[in-house]
Amino acid sequence: MKEVLNYLERHQTRFWEELSEFVAIPSVSAQSEHREDMKRASDWLVRHCRQLGLTTEKHETPGNPVVVATTRQDGNAARPHYLVYGHYDVQPAEPFELWDADKQPFQPTVVGDSLYGRGTSDNKGQHFVHLKAIEAYLKTETPLPCDVTFLLEGEEEVGSEHLGDFLARERESLAAEGVVISDNGMPSLRHPALTYGLRGVAACEVKVHGPNRDLHSGIYGGAIDNPAMVLCQLLGSLRGPDGKVTVKGFYDDVRELTDYERQELARFPETDASLRRQLGVRQLFGELEYNSVEQRVARPTLEINGLTSGYQGEGSKTIIPAHASAKVTCRLVPDQKPRQVLQAVKRHLSGRCPRSAKIEFEAGHAGEAYLNSPESPSAEAALRALKRAFGHQPILMREGGSIPIVNDFKRVLNIDTLLLGLGLPDDNVHSPNEKVSLTALRKGMVMSAWLWQELGSL
Repeated sequence: MKEVLNYLERHQTRFWEELSEFVAIPSVSAQSEHREDMKRASDWLVRHCRQLGLTTEKHETPGNPVVVATTRQDGNAARPHYLVYGHYDVQPAEPFELWDADKQPFQPTVVGDSLYGRGTSDNKGQHFVHLKAIEAYLKTETPLPCDVTFLLEGEEEVGSEHLGDFLARERESLAAEGVVISDNGMPSLRHPALTYGLRGVAACEVKVHGPNRDLHSGIYGGAIDNPAMVLCQLLGSLRGPDGKVTVKGFYDDVRELTDYERQELARFPETDASLRRQLGVRQLFGELEYNSVEQRVARPTLEINGLTSGYQGEGSKTIIPAHASAKVTCRLVPDQKPRQVLQAVKRHLSGRCPRSAKIEFEAGHAGEAYLNSPESPSAEAALRALKRAFGHQPILMREGGSIPIVNDFKRVLNIDTLLLGLGLPDDNVHSPNEKVSLTALRKGMVMSAWLWQELGSL
């Protein structure tokens, strides 16, 4: 292991140059004008993985390609086999004007200990860590105790529409003991974490239709109902002042936290005061019987993600808009069923829409929550690798976000996932000025190098 760790230390400068080259490709999967950039990013990965000595193939899908790179040379099943999942697509970088002048989305820049650029943390930097750890093994000719296969897709930010089918087609070649994912976060460099649970998601769009065209609010106001007002009233009925969702049956299947889980979450270092300061709010909000950490990672939510209606340009335009719409998502916890939740939300809104307007409900993407045992042998191996790399006792945590593909790994390949996030709370993921900590990546490489030793010894 000494040669592996020394290799990782000696080549840091080159690593950051390579990662910057990768981040500079604007691989935005949600925007069709970046279709060629998606191809460029997948081609970059293919070349890079082959340079490391990995057997690499690019698999076309109806969407963006999947890159599969493996250390397996002959299909030998003597060694345990693990997958590493990552994605090379990134979120849109808009609004560009909110990026600092010296921190542009696709011109990666090092400032202090941080590398700025879209995708540095989510997820190019995080899966790059595991590639570098394997590189260190291969280039120093240090025996790998496990076979490792990288599965790198280009559609995570748009719902991984085609990866489930790919897993089913390649079920035999992808058979493994488990999958490792670094596509989430940890509380701080002093609190490395194993995430054993993720919330699920259920999305929908609600539209309210009124008159057949925008109307003069002076001529028609008072006689015609306003779709924007109707929508606001409907949305306002979804939540009470106590923070609880008012949809009938919403909480019926919610699995409560165990005492052990609450004890572990209590080790989370962030306080309510620090969270307020970080986010610039005067007061936090949520269910009173749960603290802010529990609210964010282990309780279901219903959030409005966007509202659209009427005139929104400069100045005033006095109209009654013909339409109004809202995008809504629910974050779900174990045992909640996404489609059942969406049906309950639809019944709630449809039953309250007045006859003076017409409601339209469109269900969107959905995925169940994920929960793995934090006391399994592989979880304990991961905790040991984290402690070796970061020098601090890791914490166990659940995370409020969703990675729906984790459930596909369980459903299709029947394997569990080790979530070993390296992002920090201030990485601005999905926001302007996204960054990643170079210290987190450096320690992440060491963690990954030790992880294969720990898993190989099970």
